[in-house]
Amino acid sequence: MVNRRDLLLGLMVLAVFIGMIFIVLLSLTALTVDGSRVTSKSVGIIEIIGPIVSPMPVVESLERYISDDNILAIVIRLNTPGGGVSATQEIYETVKKARRAGKKIVASMGAVAASGGYYVAAACDTVVATPGTITGSIGVIASFSEFSNLFEKIGITFNVRKTGKFKDTGSIARKMTDEEKALIDELIMDTHEQFVQAVFMGRNLDPDFVRENADGRVFTGRQALNIGFVDILGTYQEAIDLAGTMVGLGKNPPVHKVQKDIFRRVLIDGISNLISRSVGDEIPSISYKWVY
Repeated sequence: MVNRRDLLLGLMVLAVFIGMIFIVLLSLTALTVDGSRVTSKSVGIIEIIGPIVSPMPVVESLERYISDDNILAIVIRLNTPGGGVSATQEIYETVKKARRAGKKIVASMGAVAASGGYYVAAACDTVVATPGTITGSIGVIASFSEFSNLFEKIGITFNVRKTGKFKDTGSIARKMTDEEKALIDELIMDTHEQFVQAVFMGRNLDPDFVRENADGRVFTGRQALNIGFVDILGTYQEAIDLAGTMVGLGKNPPVHKVQKDIFRRVLIDGISNLISRSVGDEIPSISYKWVY
């Protein structure tokens, strides 16, 4: 007869073993890239779909295309409401790096390319949108949940020791002070100015004009075209044709798309997006994101 203690010990060892295998698989998939080679002059395709959580898949693809002489142009397909400030800025800077390396970059906007999505588009040579694309939303949003009234009703108290009065700013356990609100306002206004600068520098627009329209409002693709936020109205295929024409490959150019490992795409990216969607309102955050 199996001893209960031995059974529990065996189950714990098995759980640790399975966990170790899982970690190894994650490590291996993190290093997995598409092994296919680009054998002819082509247009590279990169997709940014859903909230911008991690910059790495896009940055890795851009870096690969930067170092590949057979990739003459890149089309970035955007269907995103934006996302994290730092993640968005990393992608923006890598797009600029690709342009400095001589790559032509075309942004192709899908249904939504707002906030951080527009931030990335502003770094491209040409921005293509459909008439009904939702874009713009130049602005910053900060979200801090607070449950002090609920905690008081159910008898939960927090004992906090801190090194400075601002150390737990944004705590769910208490209301913000006026000083903390002013501090957060300064933070988001500086982050907002970074967004504005990225747009007027990337799009070569008048700074004051950008600031006038940087109040979080969204535009249709047609409205964005009329004010200079978008260059051309067209489809995804027309954006690819444009990229091909820009580098002498003509319409319907050969295209290449980096394929992520299925395990990584489904598991890691899926979990990242799930976390972003499910707990995004509970974790203090400052984002370039269109919230709807």
